[in-house]
Amino acid sequence: MLLTVATSLVLLAPAASGAQELKPFAPGSLKEIQAARAGRPFVLAFWSLTCTYCHEEFALFSALRKKYPALDIVLVATDTPAESEALSDTLRHYGLEGVESWVFADEFAERLRYDVDPKWGGELPRTYFYASDHGRRAQSGRLDRERLEAWIKQQLGKVPPR
Repeated sequence: MLLTVATSLVLLAPAASGAQELKPFAPGSLKEIQAARAGRPFVLAFWSLTCTYCHEEFALFSALRKKYPALDIVLVATDTPAESEALSDTLRHYGLEGVESWVFADEFAERLRYDVDPKWGGELPRTYFYASDHGRRAQSGRLDRERLEAWIKQQLGKVPPR
């Protein structure tokens, strides 16, 4: 109970200061994310402040969001709520402050990872591509821009104007 109250206070502080809102990612959060996007494709990306490739992925996401404004990306930091300020700063640095963002809010990260995918061992970056029927494909490691753009075009059903 005390941990829950402390976590809530840490997560609310950025909202009061105008920083990026980071929602607490707890068991069941994935179902909430999926339900909010019923019938719509989206990308779910897990990352950490200490993950070099995650930062490369952020630069790619930022560019693709400009090119494909309808692209729905959800970011989940596997760090702790205590790092909310650094997480918000990182998102702002890459122009991703408008992206729905979450942060692990459970002492047992393994439980959260299992809730997302029992086959996920914690490697980062970890990205899930949800089709409009919510069938999903998982990928660990660096994303290939061409493959990602092909998926986006297929899911969004159009090529954006240049």
